[in-house]
This record gives sequence, structure tokens and C-alpha cells, in this order.
Amino acid sequence: MNGNLALTGFDDIFNAGKTNSPDNAGYIVELLLSELHPPEFHPFQVNDDEAMARLVKSVRQYGVREPGLARHRSEGGYELVSGNRRKRACELAGLTSMPVIIREMDDDSAAIAMVDSNLEQREKLLLSERAWAYWVKMKALNHNGVKCDQNSVDIIVEQTGESKNQIFRLIRLTELVPDLLDKVDAKQLAFSPAVELSFLTRHEQNAVIEAMAKYEVKPSVSQAVRLKKLSRDGVLTVEIIDKTLAEEKKLPNGEPTGIARYNRFFPPNYSSKQIDEKIIELLTDWKARTAV
Repeated sequence: MNGNLALTGFDDIFNAGKTNSPDNAGYIVELLLSELHPPEFHPFQVNDDEAMARLVKSVRQYGVREPGLARHRSEGGYELVSGNRRKRACELAGLTSMPVIIREMDDDSAAIAMVDSNLEQREKLLLSERAWAYWVKMKALNHNGVKCDQNSVDIIVEQTGESKNQIFRLIRLTELVPDLLDKVDAKQLAFSPAVELSFLTRHEQNAVIEAMAKYEVKPSVSQAVRLKKLSRDGVLTVEIIDKTLAEEKKLPNGEPTGIARYNRFFPPNYSSKQIDEKIIELLTDWKARTAV
């Protein structure tokens, strides 16, 4: 059994079983979810979040209103190039199949279709998703005959409205180790310093992660730029990274900012978290005693 099910309600040119049209538009069939597999590399997350809950509700009420896009897999079944969120929504809605356009595509064409579909349809994308999307599309465009990054980035600029500089900066994020890239998505590391840190080696980036946890800090742009220069010069060490991230950030008048301004009132071994907790405890006690 190949999993193809009867499908009605679409234009004749998309009827299941028809051969591909000359322009390779493909044809629509209803496929069992068990036959649909995600791409080998899929940079877009499929989360059971509020947006997914809305999609599940829509699928239950109206069905899948836009077919996914798939191609045959040599191992059997189909690679779901576009529509992995819709597939998950079908699973959560209790469905066993969904409509899919079957189209013959090479690897580069499939990668471009995957990126274009997600850029057009997703309400919000994480910075990591945009970074990998641009990286994947630029590589695929180059393989498809675009000879240099300048031309391929022009195509992405036209599609997204992003500047060339911003696209290249986003693509730099793909050079981050996974833990640092996760911090960017979680807003625990700002975009600009993350771009600068992407020029560090993996060993150096891991040392940054350890120092961030040790001192409970986020690298500033100026710190990240300094680390990048030292790494480029071949003189960056774990000790320098540790010392740099241990620096207190100061106001223009020289006063430390944030929790650091209260360090002098606590033992040297107190972490920023311990200081913050103690301050909250003291203020809560003070408020209770002074309440009218």
C-alpha cells in the first residue's frame, strides 16, 4: 500500500495520479502522515506553542487549507519539504493524512522551496532560524548556477527586504556553537555581540559560555569586539576571556551598573544571584515593617 488516498475539491490539473506538468507544477495527493518525513536538514522549529494551538483549531474546523510540498525519497515514502507544522497540527488534531503536492526536485531546489515557504508563511522566526534559512538558500542558489555570493544575496534581499549587511551578519550566527546560538534565541545574548563572537574558535566560544555562567553576565559589544581582535591575532586565552567577562559595567560617572553596584556590601564569594535574592528579601521585610 503506497498510502495515497482519494482526494477531491482541487482543480483537475492537480488530480492525484496525473503526471507532472511540463513546468513541474506537481500533483496533489492525500498521503498518510506516516509516509511523510522531515528534510534531513530542517532549520525551522516545530513547537507545540500557542501558534500551533491556533493551527490545530483551524485544521479541526476547516482541514488543511494549503497542501504541503513533498518529493519522493530513495528510502521510500516522501520528504516533506514544506508543511511540517501542518503535519504536526494534523497529528494533534487526530488526523491520519494530509494533502500534499508531489513534485520532483533536486536537493538545491528542495532547499530553496523549504526556505521560501517558511519565510513566507511563518508568523515569527527565531534569529537562528533566519540565519540558517539564509545560509541554506545562499548555498543552494550558488549550486544552481549563481556564481558568487553577491548575486545570491541580491536575490535574498529582494525576497526579504533585509539589507545585504544584515543578511551576512545573520549568516554569521551559523558559526556559533549551539549553546551560544540558543542564548541568542532566548535573548540571553544580544545580536551584535553574538555576531562578533561568531569569529572566535569553538574552544574560545565555549570558554565564553563558561564565563557567562560564572559571572552571570552578557558580553557587551565592546567586549565581544575586543575578544574577536585578540582571537584574530592568535593571542586570546581562556584567562583573558574570563577576565574580560568579569569586568564590571559602569555608568559614565564611573559607578557600576545593576547588581554590581551593591558588591561592596556583600562577601566576595556572593554571586550576583545571591546578592539579588538577599536584596529582595531585605526589601520585602522592610516593606512589611513599614506598611501602614
